[in-house]
Amino acid sequence: MDGADSERKRAGFKERTPVDEARRILREAVAGAGDAAAADGDDGDTLSPLAGTERLEVERADGRVLAAPVASARSVPHYERAAMDGYAVRAADTFGASDRSPEVLRIAESVGADAEVGPETAARVHTGSALPAGADAVVMIERVTELESAGEVEIEDAVAEGENVAPVGEDVEADQHLYDAGHRLRPSDLGLLRSAGYARVAVAEPPTVGVIPTGEELVEADPGPGEVIETNGLTVSRLVERWGGRATYRDVVTDDFESLRVAIQRDLTKDVIVTTGGSSVGERDLLPEVIDELGEVLVHGVGLKPGHPVCLGIVEETPVLALPGYPVACIVNAVQFLRPVMRWLEGTEPDPHPTTLARLERKIPSEPGTRTFARVRLEDREDAADLAADEPRYAATPTRASGSGVLSSVALADGWVVVDDDREGIPAGETVAVENWEPNV
Repeated sequence: MDGADSERKRAGFKERTPVDEARRILREAVAGAGDAAAADGDDGDTLSPLAGTERLEVERADGRVLAAPVASARSVPHYERAAMDGYAVRAADTFGASDRSPEVLRIAESVGADAEVGPETAARVHTGSALPAGADAVVMIERVTELESAGEVEIEDAVAEGENVAPVGEDVEADQHLYDAGHRLRPSDLGLLRSAGYARVAVAEPPTVGVIPTGEELVEADPGPGEVIETNGLTVSRLVERWGGRATYRDVVTDDFESLRVAIQRDLTKDVIVTTGGSSVGERDLLPEVIDELGEVLVHGVGLKPGHPVCLGIVEETPVLALPGYPVACIVNAVQFLRPVMRWLEGTEPDPHPTTLARLERKIPSEPGTRTFARVRLEDREDAADLAADEPRYAATPTRASGSGVLSSVALADGWVVVDDDREGIPAGETVAVENWEPNV
């Protein structure tokens, strides 16, 4: 143990790194190699995710990040098509047609794309079918009357050239730019890619994460006195999956220096390693020392509540995040540091969480220099019917501002309110933004 670690063990966290500064330090450590590669000749059009890239079938690419820009491989539609059910005609043959003075045209022997429309001829078409050769417009079926005499129709509407016809490339033109590198694909994007001629696309590989719960008190079931059911590793591994990564959820590792060292070395094949528990300054909090021996501790102790005893490090270019053992503190730090790391590994930045504006029902206390995450429940305001349009429709009631070991305070909350570092709490009655950090999927 070096001098700094010894002092930290004795005195605790006298100084804590601000959250934004800790995230910046971690960002530079994680993405430094990728930034250097870009500076050495990357033109910026393609993505250089640290987790790597792969070509994936379009139907499997939902939620994945494009590694290269995409332009349409063909026009959509790639043929002129009828935009209405009706009859394809030559527009010139309908000049002057009306209800009182319809034009009589012969019906072509074939229908749709197989037909050929010559002078004074009409061919039956359906919405989306190819426009027959020779036709340049479509008369809606409502404006056509089929005559008793075989093979003729009355056209009761004059149409212009191109009317009720979808031209080539109406949706997308060939070579049209569709998406930039770094775009996260949605279901609607997959449909557009398929129609634009793509069977596969280049995407960032999902980050791989080794999740290692630690602590000699942890058990899987039937806890005795002094024992605790392991939940942090389960929660973090499922958050990894929800955030688009691939988690390897390891068995519990006891508070032993050599066992912890071996566990971290085993997962250096992953893109990122996350441990839970053992990150503080107690006698059994060995992970900061293990990380420091194997690599470098970047930050130990952050101005964040709950969860200040987090340790962020790097070992053989692999980020290692030692999260606190209290469940709420573990979750807060996972959201604040692991989620961004996973986005950086993909070559992107984390999107803001969706928020709901609400009136705060009770004061949230906080101390300057500490970013506080206060769990709240949302309810409709009793006076909602009388509110002005610009007033929040919900009331936010704190479930608990402290108590980092009370998992139910998160699981039964609707989100959290963030009290910035420079504020001494938020008074009751203020309008706040409730972050939904765990939206339904």
